[in-house]
Amino acid sequence: MSQDPWLQNYDATCRLAQEIAENIHERSRQQRTGGNPAKINMTLRASLQKLKQNIAQLKESLLRASSSRRIMQSECDRRQNLIDDLLTREKQLNATFKGDITEPEPSRSTLMAGGSGGSGGISANPWLINESEETKGLTFGEIKQQQQRVIEAQDAGLDALAAVISRQKIMGQEIGNELDEQNEIIDDLAHLVDNTDDRIRNETRRVKLVETKSASCGMLVVIVLLLIAIIVVAVWPV
Repeated sequence: MSQDPWLQNYDATCRLAQEIAENIHERSRQQRTGGNPAKINMTLRASLQKLKQNIAQLKESLLRASSSRRIMQSECDRRQNLIDDLLTREKQLNATFKGDITEPEPSRSTLMAGGSGGSGGISANPWLINESEETKGLTFGEIKQQQQRVIEAQDAGLDALAAVISRQKIMGQEIGNELDEQNEIIDDLAHLVDNTDDRIRNETRRVKLVETKSASCGMLVVIVLLLIAIIVVAVWPV
């Protein structure tokens, strides 16, 4: 099984830090022997810039992996510690290159985490230092499988949560449809009430008109009866 790309980049960055430390040591040797370190200074500046970029890429890659939960939190914390260690090394290498601190011979083993004194030495991988109990004794492939199982468990939990949310969404849509139907019924009732109210007002006006007409007719009948009575009394022989 292939190694984790992040770990490959980390190992490459460690090797670059080792090369920078060796070049700084070589520059110091040339300065002591009266040589011209101009060429190696150019190489060191480019290498230090490359080291800075590699560390930034490691940080960005770790952030993406942590945000997407592709690795466990304990794994994320350990990788962050490794990045912090690289940042410390970068500062030490920059300070040594600029002459802010001297380069004692033992610092090479510190910077290279156990590199050999001669050229071509291979540094120990700091990834194996301070390993947690969860992954102690496991290969990179086994660690990756362990992480994959954790991710699968998290994915299963997310799938279950997505199913619950989907059901809630369906229920919400059904409730929304029911509310729409109820609103339509309420609108129909309101329209019916408005029509009924209009009819009541019209009928009320008609009743008042009839009452007015009835009152007028009654008065007219009374007047006619009074006239008839007067006429009868006038013509009635005494």
